[in-house]
Amino acid sequence: MIRAVMVINTQGKPRLAKFYEFQPVEKQQELIRSVYGVLSSRAENVSNFLDAESIFGPDTRLVYKHFATLYFVFVFDSSENELAMLDLIQVFVETLDKCFKNVCELDVVLNYSKLHTVLDEIIFGGQVLETSSTEVLKAVEEISKLETASNAISLVPKSVSSWRSRWYTV
Repeated sequence: MIRAVMVINTQGKPRLAKFYEFQPVEKQQELIRSVYGVLSSRAENVSNFLDAESIFGPDTRLVYKHFATLYFVFVFDSSENELAMLDLIQVFVETLDKCFKNVCELDVVLNYSKLHTVLDEIIFGGQVLETSSTEVLKAVEEISKLETASNAISLVPKSVSSWRSRWYTV
């Protein structure tokens, strides 16, 4: 099971933190700081796989990938394959690249809800749902269309709104 997904910038600011097991907010912040502390002190030429038992408890592994100014981090238990998790990070980043036309940190900050939508299409409740960035992108586009359509629906019928405008202009 995937326990957490984090996106942290190179200054240690979390841009996304999704925990699939309940953690109080203070504990989440402490875990994010600990993960950043470990990642920022690692050399560029070392493995992207870490034993995370000292941070998250027994039977926990961590895989990360560093892109530009962001660390993409997946925390998981022994039921998941490390290479599969590394590939899942790649799917996540590829999908974000397609959504934002070459994703950067600013896209992540300004499009927080879309970032969560993409992640929820890939992982839900700590379980992997989809591994194809094309399929994830299709689902995200459908959700965007539905959101746009629902925003266009007026809760007040036009006949009532026109009656109101006449009423207030008199």
